[in-house]
Amino acid sequence: MVKITFLGHGCTLLEADQGKVVIDPFLTGNPVAKVKPEEIWVDAVLVTHGHGDHLGDTVDIARKNNALVVAPFELATFVGNQGVNAHPMHIGGAREFPFGWVKLVPAAHGSAYVDGNNVVYTGNPCGFLVRMDGRLIYHAGDTGLIADMELLGRLYGIDVALLPIGDNFTMGPDDALEAVKIIKPKVVIPIHYNTWDLIAQDPQAFCERVKAETQSQCVVLEVGESYQL
Repeated sequence: MVKITFLGHGCTLLEADQGKVVIDPFLTGNPVAKVKPEEIWVDAVLVTHGHGDHLGDTVDIARKNNALVVAPFELATFVGNQGVNAHPMHIGGAREFPFGWVKLVPAAHGSAYVDGNNVVYTGNPCGFLVRMDGRLIYHAGDTGLIADMELLGRLYGIDVALLPIGDNFTMGPDDALEAVKIIKPKVVIPIHYNTWDLIAQDPQAFCERVKAETQSQCVVLEVGESYQL
């Protein structure tokens, strides 16, 4: 059994018999978040890229939980230098961890930690394939529509795809619909929308299009809601 809980924006909690993982834990300063970093108990933190709305509370959560941070090499080095246990990976690489199997896959975006006037390069952005308890979840991270998605769907057989639909910084609903068509996941869950007006979207309207034009099931999760596999 795998439980997927949407914590707002791109933040997602995966819970299985193998362990618990949080992806992109932007909670502090997130206007739609309903939980606090100190309420998160996990074995690992997966981070797709270094932007503040995804790196978020990674370091604090990792320290409190003595959790492993899994991220692209440069980003893993950046958080590792802040005293947390980090495991560096890179695009195309995969590894089996006690909490599950993780593979880094391409994402079309940027990645930097911005602190005032200082911009720290944090490597390439990524998405994650995560297999826990025999189920495969694709968290696309922040990305535009890319042809690589077709390969992921064809080679791996994705159970659940978590896809951004907010537009402006990522895919909007039109491109996300095309992503569903080429990935062919069993279930798609929209993420990265309605955090701010700039990325306001109607997830129900997106799901109606998915249901009408694909064979995938579409599930809208309110912040704090879960979907169980």
